[in-house]
Amino acid sequence: MLKLGNHLSSSKGYKAMGEAAVKLGANTFAFFTRNPRGGKAKEINPSDVEAFLQLAQEQGLQRLVAHAPYTLNPCSADPDLREFARNTFADDLKRMEYTPGNYYNFHPGSHVKQGTETGITFIAEMLNGVLTEEQTTTVLLETMSGKGTEVGRSFEELRAILDRVECQEKMGVCLDTCHVWDGGYDIVNDLDGVLSEFDRIIGLERLKAIHLNDSLNDLDSHKDRHARIGEGKIGLEALVRVINHPELRELPFILETPNDDAGYAAEIALLKSKYIE
Repeated sequence: MLKLGNHLSSSKGYKAMGEAAVKLGANTFAFFTRNPRGGKAKEINPSDVEAFLQLAQEQGLQRLVAHAPYTLNPCSADPDLREFARNTFADDLKRMEYTPGNYYNFHPGSHVKQGTETGITFIAEMLNGVLTEEQTTTVLLETMSGKGTEVGRSFEELRAILDRVECQEKMGVCLDTCHVWDGGYDIVNDLDGVLSEFDRIIGLERLKAIHLNDSLNDLDSHKDRHARIGEGKIGLEALVRVINHPELRELPFILETPNDDAGYAAEIALLKSKYIE
């Protein structure tokens, strides 16, 4: 079964997100734990969560892929910003336990001219300060396109972070198709080769989710500009190979394409029609 959904607004609560996903034809979804630009998180209503969990069971909603705010930078040169990232991250992990057993994805951050090694050190320090053996949430490092001073532009950089994390079993990776393409990994002409390289460096058992996006940019552009499915340089045919690949087809796929609800519903229906059961 294709596990497919998109990003939904969490402002109206969990049950509303579940209902919106079902209406779009999705069976999973992503959501920001708070405003994607940061700020205080809305209080969680336990009765709303209970209603969502009941809906999820009835409708067959699959594992969710929450997303940390874009503003978090655990490897900032500013210690106050690193502390903000750590506190927000820790708070989000507590909030994730209302819906246990799901994923929490985040952008590793930008080292801001401190150097990649320093950035990796700061990211791992944050993770070691917030991860617990008791949590049921798996934290996912996202593959990045490599614009500016982003950390996570290569599989080697993600592996370097993972190697320094103490709670190894609480960590995984989310592969973004636009990001890896923009980052120089040719998933159009050599998907098997890219996955073999991922397996050699990180291990495919670490790959837990896919952000399924087309790209406005050429291979190795390091720009990160998402496009609708089939309207970019990756193309529909290549993305269909991604959802049907034997190493990927059972993972949750999250659309982050520039769309409205009608556009997402159309993309979900299109990809479902291309999925080989």
